[in-house]
Amino acid sequence: MAEHDTSQERTEQPTPKRLQDAKKKGQAARSRELNTTAVLLSGAGAMIVFGGAMGEKIAGLMINGLTLPRELAYDPRLVPTVFGESAMAGLLMLLPLFAAVLVATLAGPAALGGLVFSAESIKPKLEKLSPIAGLKRIFSLNGLMEFAKTLVKFVFVTGAGLLVLYHLTPELLMAGESSVETAVPGLAATSLWVLLVLSAVMLLVAAVDVPFQLWNHNKQLRMTRQEVRDELKETEGRPEVKGRIRRIQAEMSQRRMMMAVPEADVVVTNPTHYSVALKYDPAGMAAPRVVAKGADEIALKIREVAAASGVPRLEAPPLARALYFTTRLDQEIPAELFLAVARVLAWVYQLRTAGAAAPPPPDGLDVPDHLTRRQPGRRI
Repeated sequence: MAEHDTSQERTEQPTPKRLQDAKKKGQAARSRELNTTAVLLSGAGAMIVFGGAMGEKIAGLMINGLTLPRELAYDPRLVPTVFGESAMAGLLMLLPLFAAVLVATLAGPAALGGLVFSAESIKPKLEKLSPIAGLKRIFSLNGLMEFAKTLVKFVFVTGAGLLVLYHLTPELLMAGESSVETAVPGLAATSLWVLLVLSAVMLLVAAVDVPFQLWNHNKQLRMTRQEVRDELKETEGRPEVKGRIRRIQAEMSQRRMMMAVPEADVVVTNPTHYSVALKYDPAGMAAPRVVAKGADEIALKIREVAAASGVPRLEAPPLARALYFTTRLDQEIPAELFLAVARVLAWVYQLRTAGAAAPPPPDGLDVPDHLTRRQPGRRI
């Protein structure tokens, strides 16, 4: 059976439901290179903005740490206190850098596949312990891409780092001969250059990795045509279920309609194929309204309920067809039928006053011929 055929090609794009279900399971496009680049760039940005102040504070901490107070040599109990104060000052000094790196750590994944929190991704899976599955992952397209990226990163990042350090060798050597106040800001500037160069290299790697990860994620979520059809059935409901719902709704609507027949003023019939029940309340209606209508079996049921309730019945085939084809339930009649329906209601009022002696309205009732046929595209 095609429904269980797993050999079908996955040629269809993933549906929104498929993407949403994948996110619930923790499956989203991810690029570690983009995350690394974002962290490096945020670190470089923090160094540009706060690097000068941080360098001066680091120099001050080093000077204070190297010039120990006299009482510290005679009272070792003061060492934890002095060390704690220095550690707290260092953490407060590095707080802007930590905050920038934290924001970048969250912004990288959010920019590519969105932030996804799912317990499914951390559940232990036995298939991950299978050596065969592990070999398949290693020698898959994604595994080869990861190996290529690692090799490229090692070559380019190491080469760029060595090149920067080679050009900055004089500054590094001079730092060893300089005072703390001069050496620390110089080393901060050197660190900034290293971060900028590494960020530039990682930008090139991420520019290749991000499109690949998006393509690979989309490829993994592709669907067969049968899967798309099955999902459509699950989303919109299977045809047999929808048919049953429509039948139940029709039955409920029919019961409500039959309950309205005893309150009608008159039932106009074809005489056998169509029946339309009309009601008019001058105090609350601008025009007579259709409270029930039907064809064949439903028409017969309307006539039976009307007879049992004492609702007058008039056989007027052109008017019955016109009312059936041009109106819907609880809808006022069209203006073209006002005169004909007014004559019918006048006959009803005569019945209420004069009884069965009231003469019926004339045949035809001046109903336009084009209203007695179903109009194309009009719902009944």
